[in-house]
Amino acid sequence: MKLDLHYTESRLVDLYENDNPRGIDYDFYIQLAKDIGAEKILDLGCGTGLLARELASHGWNVTGIDPASAMLAYGQKQADVHLVKWVEGDSSALGTPAADLVLMTGNVAQVFLEDSEWLGTLQHIYNALRSGGYVAFESRNPEARAWENWNREASYERTNTAHGQLECWMELVSISNGKVHMRGHNVFVDTGEALVVDSTLRFRSSKEISNSLEETGFTVNHVYGGWRYQPFTSDSQIMVFVAQRSESPV
Repeated sequence: MKLDLHYTESRLVDLYENDNPRGIDYDFYIQLAKDIGAEKILDLGCGTGLLARELASHGWNVTGIDPASAMLAYGQKQADVHLVKWVEGDSSALGTPAADLVLMTGNVAQVFLEDSEWLGTLQHIYNALRSGGYVAFESRNPEARAWENWNREASYERTNTAHGQLECWMELVSISNGKVHMRGHNVFVDTGEALVVDSTLRFRSSKEISNSLEETGFTVNHVYGGWRYQPFTSDSQIMVFVAQRSESPV
């Protein structure tokens, strides 16, 4: 998997947590961990580890896994870093620790463009969980057509950052077979330097994701339409999945 500049360029990594701050999704995942009595949690695609560090501060045994070394390096400079076990790698690095819960936050599920890659990731998650363990993640609902707002008019921002004033906006490039290619523009005003970041996300329907989970051996317990446990409908912006590993392999 090729990593976007957002996850490898040092200045963009420095700004990542400002652009992606703690939100209500953290409350959802923390409550889920409490509800299922989790002890061992794996945060796959943990990025800078903002959620992983918060989970660990509550006393859970947390491992953060991410393929972007720059993101992990940033996280390892923050408070409570010693409470988290950090692993550089993709889902194949999960191993078989008999975890109680695997999380994928920040729409990580959408970076797996090919079905074979997605199913392989789900299999690695299945293998990493104890019998009866849980996986939880969110993905944007394709019926909500979020990409229609990925243009300069709707997304332009100018902010003050540690690297000076930054102008940024998004541009939709193409849509094909559920794959949405967009381009992020980042202009450092003081120097005029522009960093252009190309990204592609896969939009799968609720049915497609549920089928892939069941094919791997999970039971889909819930599909919510928001972080306050709203029922999922065609108008929901996001789909929040909670699934449980079956007692025996498929």
